[in-house]
Amino acid sequence: MSGHDLTPEEERARDFRSRRMLTWLIVFAIVMFFAGLTSAYVVSASGTYWMHVRVPGAFMVSTVAILLSSLTVQLALMAARRGRRPVVAPMLVATLALGVVFTVYQFKGWEELVAKGNHLVGKLLDAKGEYGTDYTITKGGEELVLENGDFYRPSDGPSARPLNAEMAEHRNTSSSYFYVLTAAHLGHLFFGLVSLVVMIVMALLGRYTREAHAGLWAGAVYWHFLGGLWVYLYLFLAVFH
Repeated sequence: MSGHDLTPEEERARDFRSRRMLTWLIVFAIVMFFAGLTSAYVVSASGTYWMHVRVPGAFMVSTVAILLSSLTVQLALMAARRGRRPVVAPMLVATLALGVVFTVYQFKGWEELVAKGNHLVGKLLDAKGEYGTDYTITKGGEELVLENGDFYRPSDGPSARPLNAEMAEHRNTSSSYFYVLTAAHLGHLFFGLVSLVVMIVMALLGRYTREAHAGLWAGAVYWHFLGGLWVYLYLFLAVFH
C-alpha cells in the first residue's frame, strides 16, 4: 500500500469534512441572501405608505409542520448514528410528508392573501377585509384612519383631506415583499424535498450506517436550517407585515 492510500475510516473522515464545509457554505450563502431581503423590506417600510396585513392562519400550520419535520429528520439521524437502520427510512418518509404539508399550506396562505386583495403586484386600495383587524395602512409610520371609505391622517382632525386619490397611485409593496420572501424560502425548501427523496432511497438501500452517514448529516442540517429560517421569517412578517 502506497503512502497515498487511505483507510476506509480516513476516507469517511475526509468525506465528512468535505460535506460539512459545503453544507455550511450553502447555509451561509442563504443567510446572506435573506438578510439582504429582510433589510430591504425594513428600509422600504420606512417610506410613505405601507400596508400591514395579518399573517394568514395557514402559515401557522406550515410552521407546526416544519417544526415537526425537524424532529423526525433528527430522529432519522440519531437512528443512523446508533446503527438502527430500519428506523431511518420511516423517519425520513415522515419528514418528507411533513414537508409536503408545509408546501400545501404555503399555497393556502397565498390563497388567503389573494382573497383579501393582497397580490404579488397590486395597489394599496385593492385590500379587502376589516380595516384595523385584517389590515392597516401607515404613512410615514403614522397609522391612517378610515372613515366612510376614505383614509385620513390622525392629525387631520376635521377629516378635511382624504388621501384616497393619492393612495390610488401607490403599489402594495409590502404584499410584494411577502410573496418574494415566502416564495424564496419555498424554492430553497424544494431542494430540501429532493434531497429527502434521495436520502430515503439511500436509507432503503442500507447505505447509512453507524460509521458512514455523512450525506444524512448534511441533509438533516440543511433541513434544520430551513426550519429555523422559516420561523425567523414567520416572526419577522408577523411583526413587520
